[in-house]
Amino acid sequence: MTISTAKIDNSASAAVPDPSALKLRHILQTLPRECFQKNRVKAWMTALVTVVMTAIGYLFLAYSPWYLLPIAWIYTGTALTGWFVVGHDCGHRSFANRRWVNDLVGHVMMAPLIYPFHSWRILHNYHHAHTNKLEVDNAWQPFTTEVYENIGTVKRQGYEAIRGWFWWVGSIAHWGLMHFDLANFAPKDRDKVKLSIASVVIFAAIVFPLLIITTGIWGFVKFWLMPWMVYHFWMSTFTLVHHTDAEIPFTPSAQWNEAMAQLAGTVHCDYPRWIEFLCHDINVHVPHHISTAIPSYNLRMAHRILKENWGEYIQERQFSLGLMQEIVEQCHLYEGDRNYQSFEEYRQAAPHA
Repeated sequence: MTISTAKIDNSASAAVPDPSALKLRHILQTLPRECFQKNRVKAWMTALVTVVMTAIGYLFLAYSPWYLLPIAWIYTGTALTGWFVVGHDCGHRSFANRRWVNDLVGHVMMAPLIYPFHSWRILHNYHHAHTNKLEVDNAWQPFTTEVYENIGTVKRQGYEAIRGWFWWVGSIAHWGLMHFDLANFAPKDRDKVKLSIASVVIFAAIVFPLLIITTGIWGFVKFWLMPWMVYHFWMSTFTLVHHTDAEIPFTPSAQWNEAMAQLAGTVHCDYPRWIEFLCHDINVHVPHHISTAIPSYNLRMAHRILKENWGEYIQERQFSLGLMQEIVEQCHLYEGDRNYQSFEEYRQAAPHA
């Protein structure tokens, strides 16, 4: 497929010299319609690849000697992340044209992860509507110093752990605390949320006992819990890196600009190619925030075009231990113009009992 329906204007960003005047429509106008087109074959091939790659992972687990199990867990958990990505497209209605197909496939793909589909879809769409809006966004929202000073000791300790070297359990906390509580959803959405919660409860009530009966407690840990933990490691890592950087601001509602938040407030991060393959390019994240209608298999095309037009605003990183160290050791509390300060800097500047 060639990109032929829109002329690529390399001076698009120059045409809007004042970032505060930038509108999302200015950016969308530079993306050709091919970026938004659903392809039934590509969509179902993405799902098929995910199922096959995961099946290979479980065969690896079943026949691996004990000393290869960590490698098998890492591979299988990463392949399971692909199930989430397919469900993610369904949640944004970019997998299929029919809503019922998106809902059905979304529930099927997220059931093994014990992730209620509609619960996640609704909360995640809220994140897209309020990306990097201070004290409103619900994805890796940093605490301001004022909020941090006014929470209890237990919450402080939990926040410090998740913003530090225990970042990898952040997704588990978000999953458990947010997606099963009906109070987090408007009354009009609660029937759908209840359906999704019921679907994962039924899945767990059937599959978990069968797994334990046939393979024992160790089999449950080996075949489900450890891959699930790896999946959450990637969920925590991906979402933290997508929206956390010393150069990226969170903005109060009065000053928030949707276009700048989606274009310059989201990080594109390159991971090893095998991870990108198993996770269907979910880390090509800037175009996904420009429009959730872009299917995962079109994200690289859209990113290339965005770089040609808006490259001065796009944040790109390379995944590494050094990157994670920078984030978890520095990006702790939100502090106005300087964006972040570390817990250590906070205590040195204003020690508290």
